[in-house]
Amino acid sequence: MDSCPQPNCFADDNTTCTLGHIRRDMCPEWKRVSTGAVAAPPDSDQMQLPWSGLAMGESDLNFISGKVKPITVGIVGPENAGKTTILGAFYLLLGRGALTTNANYFSNSYTLAGWEAVATCLRWKPGQPPSFPPHTPSGAARAPGMLHLGFRRENGSLRDLLFADAPGEWFQKWAINEHAADAEGARWIARHADVTLLIADRQALAGPKMGSARNDFQLLAQRAVAETRGRSLALVWTKGDIDVVPTIEAQIRKAVASVSSSVPEFTVSVSPHGDANAAEGFRELFGWILSTKRAGVDLPTTEASCHDPLFRFGRR
Repeated sequence: MDSCPQPNCFADDNTTCTLGHIRRDMCPEWKRVSTGAVAAPPDSDQMQLPWSGLAMGESDLNFISGKVKPITVGIVGPENAGKTTILGAFYLLLGRGALTTNANYFSNSYTLAGWEAVATCLRWKPGQPPSFPPHTPSGAARAPGMLHLGFRRENGSLRDLLFADAPGEWFQKWAINEHAADAEGARWIARHADVTLLIADRQALAGPKMGSARNDFQLLAQRAVAETRGRSLALVWTKGDIDVVPTIEAQIRKAVASVSSSVPEFTVSVSPHGDANAAEGFRELFGWILSTKRAGVDLPTTEASCHDPLFRFGRR
């Protein structure tokens, strides 16, 4: 497979070109490698950007983190648990104006093409019913694809969120062996996630292999809870229209109770359940994500002795 010679370019993985070309066939370095042609001088009339609109990799995040570190959201769960569907539902509801409020409204995104790739299956088209997003491939990546959203808060400040779209195989291998060679992506999320959504798949927990699904979740929860280290964690039930035996539900809750007796719970589903609105669960979950704060030092407030902020902390 062709590969760009630039050390921090991952255009061959359908992510961002490090030289800023939206189309990789316009990149002189890519042309040289893929066709053996002599690289032509860059076209000065073509706008070059530090992002392609696709999902970002770790090396693409520097210009987002320039002014303030974004909030990273890790979605941790087994294969086919509905992790990518959560992201697709967020994007579609955001496009309808159904996720934000006057206190937090959408400002920008550097990964709109990546969001579109995730959400396109969930759209209803004439003659083509909606389906679920395809399985996220594991590949050999060492960090997940990152999807970006920016929000303007009521006070005028900006807040950037990064959502990690990672395959369930990473987490299943990481749960069994924390140092597994092919679980580096899961370890990356454990290190960097400011918010962790721990996914409980109700369909698996109600199916013929419910016992195995419960044991796998308990093992994964034990690993994820140990890695939170005071950061925000929520238990998210996916496929909420499916009923689960109460004893299984109790065991799932017990598996996350060691981090806190008040871990918030959310239930989401793309299918209505009873009188519940299918979008409501996603709205509640997204609202909680927006309201969370990064763990840090809580400095005491001080009274200013003058108008100059440089002299706010005077001697007493």
